[in-house]
Amino acid sequence: MPPTTAVETSVAASQRNTIVNDIVIQVATTNGSGSQSSNNVLLRAIFQMGIPVNGKNLFPSNIQGMPTWFTIRANKDGWAARRETIDFLVAMNPESAAEDLRELRPGGVAVLSSELKPYLNRSDIHAHIVPFGDLVAQVCPEVKVRKLVANMVYVGVVGCLLSIEIEEIQKAIARQFRSKPKAADLNRNAAMLGYNWAAEHLHNGHEFTLERMHRADGQILIEGNAATALGFLYGGVTVVGWYPITPSSSVCENLIALLGKHRHDPATGKATYAVLQAEDEIAAIGFVLGAGWAGARAVTATSGPGLSLMAEFAGLSYFAEVPAVIADIQRMGPSTGLPTRTCQGDILKAHLLSHGDCRHILLIPGSVEECYEFAMESLDLAERFQTLVLFMSDLDLGMNHWVSAPFQPPAKDMDRGKVLTAEDLARLKKFERYRDVDGDGIPYRTLPGAKHPLAAYFTRGTGHTAAATYSEKPEDWKNNLDRLTRKFDTAREAVPQPVLEKDSRSDIGVIAYGSSDPAVRESLAQLQAEAGVDAAYLRIRALPVNGMVREFLASRRVTYLVEQNRDAQMASVLRMEYPELSAKIRSVLHYDGLPITARVVTDAILESENRK
Repeated sequence: MPPTTAVETSVAASQRNTIVNDIVIQVATTNGSGSQSSNNVLLRAIFQMGIPVNGKNLFPSNIQGMPTWFTIRANKDGWAARRETIDFLVAMNPESAAEDLRELRPGGVAVLSSELKPYLNRSDIHAHIVPFGDLVAQVCPEVKVRKLVANMVYVGVVGCLLSIEIEEIQKAIARQFRSKPKAADLNRNAAMLGYNWAAEHLHNGHEFTLERMHRADGQILIEGNAATALGFLYGGVTVVGWYPITPSSSVCENLIALLGKHRHDPATGKATYAVLQAEDEIAAIGFVLGAGWAGARAVTATSGPGLSLMAEFAGLSYFAEVPAVIADIQRMGPSTGLPTRTCQGDILKAHLLSHGDCRHILLIPGSVEECYEFAMESLDLAERFQTLVLFMSDLDLGMNHWVSAPFQPPAKDMDRGKVLTAEDLARLKKFERYRDVDGDGIPYRTLPGAKHPLAAYFTRGTGHTAAATYSEKPEDWKNNLDRLTRKFDTAREAVPQPVLEKDSRSDIGVIAYGSSDPAVRESLAQLQAEAGVDAAYLRIRALPVNGMVREFLASRRVTYLVEQNRDAQMASVLRMEYPELSAKIRSVLHYDGLPITARVVTDAILESENRK
């Protein structure tokens, strides 16, 4: 029997109660089994049909052998947050099969490898048993790679059962294996075999289907860490100091590839950048501070454990006023914690990183587009304010695929801040490194190599005067800290401003930040549809905050602050900023390591409002 055509599928769909372009697919395999390529092909094929889609990879922190899951959510309305219920399951792992089948919703669809048939004990689902081992043997003579190629067979089976166009699957395979033509042919044949076998042997009687639409046309599909690396490239980074740590490593890996491709002197062919893989995170941030002092744009990427090790250098950056950028891709802690789970658990630590009176600028992207934009902006802000800037993403945003509008190239020149040249020094006749000349708390600096006798100064992490000379005098110490406070307050209007994502005259407000945004957006629709609850929504994109946040809090009876950590860290920051408004803040907290869902937010608000 030939594959079912799109027209035939559409007719069949219209004859039953069909759910179109609204499905959650979960693929359960083992880590190290090569399923990632197949899952990316499935994700991209759906995306190429113009359907908004998001892919989340849940993998263990060991090398291989443990269960791993890849979840695809396709939704015609563009909802991209994780959803608890699974509609369509591909079960390939005996270790997790029983649990995977229990989590499938009634009426859902299960595709099981034939050896997993004994685990099938439900009569309220549509189950399809597929002999993957026998099928892959027909297209793959090499026994050693059959386990890998079998994954592409399930792509074909799923494609047939959900009416994913085979042409889009083939295009996605060509893209995935574009540098390996033999592998592309092998996987293309495997997917086609699975597609044709399913069309001939499986009864497609379930309620889910995917149909071409145009909601994702002209969009891109990209991971947040890749977008971040691209932003650093466009932002003019020239020095990268790093030490690998999940989930931040792919920021530097992507950046290394981009620098290697685009940053060479056209005349000599020599690299115009430096990448140093350090022996640890302490050395990595040390490289960055040294480069920043010398006038380079420098960045490192890490996660919570690495950030802890960088604390002392963070204080040096703040107090000696040396530009530096840390990209913190947050994961679940404390300690080693759950290295491959997501969290927003570093917000308070990052904001106050180091010891003593120390506060840092944080940029908190809520989308892959903002990952790109804020990576650029972080480099500008670090030099403009001569300080450490922390770029706060997380595993969910950083390591998963998201649909986005295409990125735009930078529309403004780099902001190097208050840098004095030899000509400036000759004109001014005087230079004091830490003097607040303009009243904004930001002093002027010179760069090594400036050929003027006034250019030199001491950079120190100890007490110093406005002229950068050593001092332990109480008035000098207090004056310096007061100036640093003025600089921090100046930053309130310079960092990315909060966005009023949904305005409302309701006395209920919602505040969120970072990767919680997709869940909050969907929750607002649920609240309205299920209980008639209207709420305004403000998204914080940076610290320090400004008066817009205060006004939002003051104008509501109650504001629900949504965050993915146990201790209400952003709420703590806002309570420090606005103690008189503390009672108006109620926390909605999620911290099980999985990305937050709309349901978590909706249920918490309805319960608090006595509407459940």
